[in-house]
Amino acid sequence: MDLRPTADQRAVQAGARDLLARRFGRDRLREAVENPVLDRALWRELGAAGFFALRLPAADGGVGLGLPEAVLVFEEAGRALLPGPLVAGQLLAGVVPGVATGERVVGLCDAGAGGGCLWEHPGDCDELILVEGEAPAAPPCSEPPGKAYWNAPGWPVLEPVRSIDPLTPLARVVSYPRRAPRSLDVPRLRREAALLTAALQLGSAARTVEMAVEHARRREQFGVRIGAFQAVKHLCAEMLIRVEMARSAVYAASLAERSLAVIGAKLLADEAAVRNARDCLQVYGGMGFTWEADVHLHLKRAWCRVEQWQSGPKAEEALAEALLVGDVDV
Repeated sequence: MDLRPTADQRAVQAGARDLLARRFGRDRLREAVENPVLDRALWRELGAAGFFALRLPAADGGVGLGLPEAVLVFEEAGRALLPGPLVAGQLLAGVVPGVATGERVVGLCDAGAGGGCLWEHPGDCDELILVEGEAPAAPPCSEPPGKAYWNAPGWPVLEPVRSIDPLTPLARVVSYPRRAPRSLDVPRLRREAALLTAALQLGSAARTVEMAVEHARRREQFGVRIGAFQAVKHLCAEMLIRVEMARSAVYAASLAERSLAVIGAKLLADEAAVRNARDCLQVYGGMGFTWEADVHLHLKRAWCRVEQWQSGPKAEEALAEALLVGDVDV
């Protein structure tokens, strides 16, 4: 299995990076931290660029690519800390009208997840797809609920949750009205949601390596750039190793599309994102703890993603159980 992206795949990834660099650079990131309201204009621009319709057939107005290309694009989104229900947009582009073009924003959360069902960006979403067992329910809404979503008729009962990530507002779904289930392949949806979340973690982990190296090259201590210190070299080298291990696992899982491969990829990507952000903070020293630095944003986002779509403890249990019974081809 050749895990190296092709020239066309690299072009897709480079295009995504260029778009995000132009439309969601550092200044826009910091604005979003202070005011975490979804940028609808950017969302529509992502839709026009094929971000959400990447895997839809060309006959349906999509780009006609596959899961490996989606993983590469999501890696760039993770690198840029792009906020919003990205996974839901990618997975439901062919299910909910208007999602593929970015005209509608849809939320997706797993009612079967431990610790409660958390909804990302509830105030920005036009619709919620709530996955429970084999029957996803969708409370429809013709207009964005705005601030009335907390008590709007026909909408779930929500409980505010303080998010550790300032870019990811959260609410817990306490109860929701029953609706006719949509026709979705729930096991596949959960598997692909976990893989795309792993790709976001991979992008963040790779970016913190770049941030640590850039800082080590310019920061001086005792008249010497700190990158010359052995301890700093070791930290950066270990960060890079974690990224490459996670990247191989995520790319392989996008080709294999097997549950066990996705679980392993999510575990490695979660570890890389969290530990790399911590090590980057260590390289930055006291400066890294300040609000003005972006290191803490990567760490908080990584912590948040760990609990989404195959959380650490659940993933470890599933992986251990599969290995114990010899079910390695799941």
